Amino acid sequence: MTKKSTNTDETKQTHIDGNQNVITDTFGRKHNYLRISLTERCNLRCTYCMPEDGVQLSPKSHIMTYEEIYTIAKAFVELGVDKIRLTGGEPLVRKDVGLIMEKLASLPITLTMTTNGVIVDRFIDQFKKCGITSLNVSLDSLDATKNKGITRRSYFEKVYQNILLLVKEGFHVKVNCVLMKGFNDDEIIDFIKLSKDNPIHVRFIEFMPFDGNRWNIDQMVSLQEILAEVHSNYSNEEIIKCADAPNDTTKTYQIKGYQGTFAIISSVTNPFCDGCNRIRLTANGHIKNCLFSTKESDLLNPLRKGESIIPVVQNAIKTKLKIRNGMDTLEKFNQTDKHTNNRSMITIGG
Repeated sequence: MTKKSTNTDETKQTHIDGNQNVITDTFGRKHNYLRISLTERCNLRCTYCMPEDGVQLSPKSHIMTYEEIYTIAKAFVELGVDKIRLTGGEPLVRKDVGLIMEKLASLPITLTMTTNGVIVDRFIDQFKKCGITSLNVSLDSLDATKNKGITRRSYFEKVYQNILLLVKEGFHVKVNCVLMKGFNDDEIIDFIKLSKDNPIHVRFIEFMPFDGNRWNIDQMVSLQEILAEVHSNYSNEEIIKCADAPNDTTKTYQIKGYQGTFAIISSVTNPFCDGCNRIRLTANGHIKNCLFSTKESDLLNPLRKGESIIPVVQNAIKTKLKIRNGMDTLEKFNQTDKHTNNRSMITIGG
């Protein structure tokens, strides 16, 4: 069992700034946060994440083993990483996920996870054993019929009850909601009300383009539109702007008297690239230095050949562009041909 850090965001940032080993890009951004995709498989089929016809899965021999995940993670820790998030696909469908959590929990990191919540009830004790105190749960509608429409599965009630179970068990729960016009943009206030009587932290995410998800900017609900809806339902005195932590991807708010919060992740209209500290490792062992990057760096093959992966990691971070893989304007971002060379979201990891 690892010794978990109790540092505040401020003291943690001081530690990062003082660590000479932290991987730093050419713009001075220090990368201490690694997101590891454990699998390309999922028990849902969300339309914005997976193409309607599915995806070509990597052969099993191309997927990192639990030993390889641990070895790569350990190398990243030596390079200053102190937070690891497990993603998928759906990470909990991987058969050896418990072993992976235990191995990573032995490292001096904060360990978290993003999940669709369908089977989290089976892992409550495992989370606690591994020091996982915070989970992100994806839920895009509070209407069971609409939820089935976007996930192509009938698990709404199970996910909703599991969110409440996590809260009851003392976990810090963030609910991730991808907003889309004409689908769930009429549920913004309903989602915020989840934070009234429970310490649930709702995060609205602007709809983002990935290969196969038929993205259209007209479907996106922007930060400005979300805030306009909030202000039409609550007075200025009721809406409290919360302090955002270093490297935060969100703009966080709270309704006066509510236990939880709501936040907006505005990757499209108001990107937060200046403070980016994230690295993504795909299930087949490739680094993506940006969510929107079309280039990847293979770590798995060098590792299997007995070669050092450190130079590969350092070079990957040094080639990171300043804003969204070079899409530094909304006009460039709206050119859909720039997204077709990227992966589908399910094979990147949330």
